[in-house]
Amino acid sequence: MMNLFKLTAISAAFVMSTQTYAESLAITNATVYTAAQQGVLKDATVVIENGNIVAVNPSEVSADTIIDAEDKILTPGFIGSLNGLGLVEVSAVADSRDGGDKKATMTFDPSLAFNPRSSLIPYARKGGITSNVIAPYGGDDIFAGLASLVSLSGEFDSVTRQGVALYVKLGAKHEGSRALSLQTLIDTLEKHSERDEDDDKSKGKEVEILDAVFAKEIPLVIDVSRASDMLELLKVKARFDFDMVFAGAQDAVLITEQLADSDTPVVISAMDNLPGSFDSMHAHLENAAKLEQAGVTVILTIAGDSAHNLYQLRFDAGNAVSYGMTAQGALAAITSNVASAFNLDVGQIAPGKPADLVLWSADPFEFSTRIEKVWINGTEVSTQSRHDKLRERYTTDSEMPRAYSK
Repeated sequence: MMNLFKLTAISAAFVMSTQTYAESLAITNATVYTAAQQGVLKDATVVIENGNIVAVNPSEVSADTIIDAEDKILTPGFIGSLNGLGLVEVSAVADSRDGGDKKATMTFDPSLAFNPRSSLIPYARKGGITSNVIAPYGGDDIFAGLASLVSLSGEFDSVTRQGVALYVKLGAKHEGSRALSLQTLIDTLEKHSERDEDDDKSKGKEVEILDAVFAKEIPLVIDVSRASDMLELLKVKARFDFDMVFAGAQDAVLITEQLADSDTPVVISAMDNLPGSFDSMHAHLENAAKLEQAGVTVILTIAGDSAHNLYQLRFDAGNAVSYGMTAQGALAAITSNVASAFNLDVGQIAPGKPADLVLWSADPFEFSTRIEKVWINGTEVSTQSRHDKLRERYTTDSEMPRAYSK
């Protein structure tokens, strides 16, 4: 039986939450980067009610709270892509890693272990990240598992949507041949396409996942780098007619025409500038710009230990701009392009969208720019991280002994 005190606390929290969402908010006099068809709006107003954007530039403004942005820049909250934020705390400590398992297969869903109170989440919020597509690193199987959308609100209901993509690992292998991995994928897809849909015995979790892929409800995300591998996969995409996204894709610049013609997005790091293997010989700082110019949908992510460095996403986007990507393209690559590729209802400032917003002191891609305010689902959230608390602890006079700081 539920403890009466706990029940009362839950009820009180619900009432407070309801009261918070019931209040309307208008942000006025902002330079709004909508990441939508409206583009950039000067001296614009955004109105929020019940956690959602209800109006952009209405003729009349009426709200419980009005914030004058003083011509500062308002953007959608940025979206991280394909990392283990909330699934790992310390990479070197095995007990804190929940993004993979040797036995992981297609049905593996790491979001069940997502920790919304990870110390890495407030740090990511400092970079304007309000939501994130977490991804498994899987195990021995080519199918690593399911990616999910999470909010960076820090609340315990932060897993917004489970199973937004099926993640597959292909390409170079330390043992064996990449050809067998690709053949395994093709065989799995063939078997599913030929199954008897009326046979209830054939139904199960794997069938449901593949049904969603074939119905274009979720994309097949494939971690692959070599151009020849991607070309083979584009044949698979054309044959079975589903949505596909390439992750890594350092050699994508060699096949820009095929990627653009097939409407296949790529998830890349703007900071990849050296080959990490024989599969990625064409890694370069200009790749994001070249792909954008060719009409390829680009999504920017963080290379390496992305769960710990997701804060840097805006700086990576700024580097992409410095190497030829347009500022609007870089913004789309961390907002609306992510939403489009994964069928998400975030990433734009438009009526009906969740009020995930960031108010910046200036250009968000500039290093010196700071965050003024962040809202997730219309509620303002803190940008204070563990790093800030440690700085305050060790630089503030106290009766406690000072920590060693040399």
